[in-house]
This record gives sequence, C-alpha cells and structure tokens, in this order.
Amino acid sequence: MSWLRALAKNRSGVAMIEFALGSPLVLVAGLWGTETANLALTTMRVNQLSAQIADNASRVGDLSSLQNRKIYESDINDVLYGAQLQSGRMDVFRYGRVIVSSLEVNSSGNQYIHWQRCRGAKQVGSSYGQEGQVLTDGMGPPGEQVLAQEDSAVIFVEIQFDYQPLISDRFIGAENIKSIATFTVRDQRDLTQIYQRDPSDPDPVQGCGNYNGTITIGKSGQMM
Repeated sequence: MSWLRALAKNRSGVAMIEFALGSPLVLVAGLWGTETANLALTTMRVNQLSAQIADNASRVGDLSSLQNRKIYESDINDVLYGAQLQSGRMDVFRYGRVIVSSLEVNSSGNQYIHWQRCRGAKQVGSSYGQEGQVLTDGMGPPGEQVLAQEDSAVIFVEIQFDYQPLISDRFIGAENIKSIATFTVRDQRDLTQIYQRDPSDPDPVQGCGNYNGTITIGKSGQMM
C-alpha cells in the first residue's frame, strides 16, 4: 500500500481544467489585440497615402521655362494609379474614396474649389466642399482651414476608407477611416484649366459623379 501513500502525497500534475477555462479568454484577448493593432496600422497607411497623393499632385505638370506648368488629365490619372499601387492589398479604391481638390483664389479674391477629381467605390462626397464652391473661411475642418495664395493653388486630398477586418468585425466593428492632407503647388502652374494631351483621343476624367473602384489598365494603356 506504499504506492497509495505516495500517490496521496503527490502534488504534480497537468492543469488541464485551468487551461481549458482560461484559454478562450486568452485567445479572445490576443485576437482583439491583433485586430486593434491592424486598425492602427491601416489608419497610419491611410494617413501616409493622403499625404503622398497631395505631394504628388502638387508636383505634376509640364516642365518648361517659357510658360507656367500645364496640368493634364493624364497627370491626375497617374497620381491616382500610383495611389492604388501604394495602397497594395488595402485596395483603397475598392473600399474607399479619394477626393483631390484644387483650392484657389477666384477673380473676386475669394477662396474657391476650382476643380475636383475623385476615385473610389465608396458612396461619399467631400466633407469640405464641391467643385466650383466658394469657401468663406478656406478649406478643411473648422479652426484648421487652409488658404490658397493669389496666383497659386493648394492641393487638398481627402480619403474615406472602410476598414476591412483582419480577423472578424466582431472585435472592432465598422470603422470609417478619414484622412486629409494638403500641399501647396510647386513652381508656377497654369491655373486656367486641366488640359488633354490629345483632344482627339482624350484621357478619362475622374469626375466626382462616378463611383469607380479598382483601376485597371486597358490594352491601349488607358485607365479604366
């Protein structure tokens, strides 16, 4: 009966019951933490993307020392296609919307949105103004508006993006990520209009009345 006495004194063993009770809580906490970290990472990427689009759009145009830079529809299309490539698997145009506005000063000295270009399937408009709209206090959130200088322009980019859960929407739920960025146009730009490189074969215009998703490039090399 010595083995019975040894068994009674034995305190070693496997905590199967404790593990079974605690593992669901640990698993849920781990998954929730992972989803939260992914939301933070996605928000950072959207912020970086808006700044990149505004920076690129402020630089485009013909290089000429004889006249102000002309901006073409193909330039804007290139900027938007670059944004899609940079967004990668996030697929900003499938799940979100990018709005690019040119804030300028009109002939009356007022701030206004001269032109606006949009891309993305998300059914939203700009929160800060539409093409042709005169803005009393500039463009942007209250108290943080930006102003264009006379004979210059400010590129204002707004992104709205529906967060796509990494694991499940039960941890975070529906999240609409918003980001804005602005850059003053580089050099002297021709502000009269957006041109077509070949009027007989015009490039597509990314009008804000369209809700097109992911960009594809056709056989002719044009954006679709």
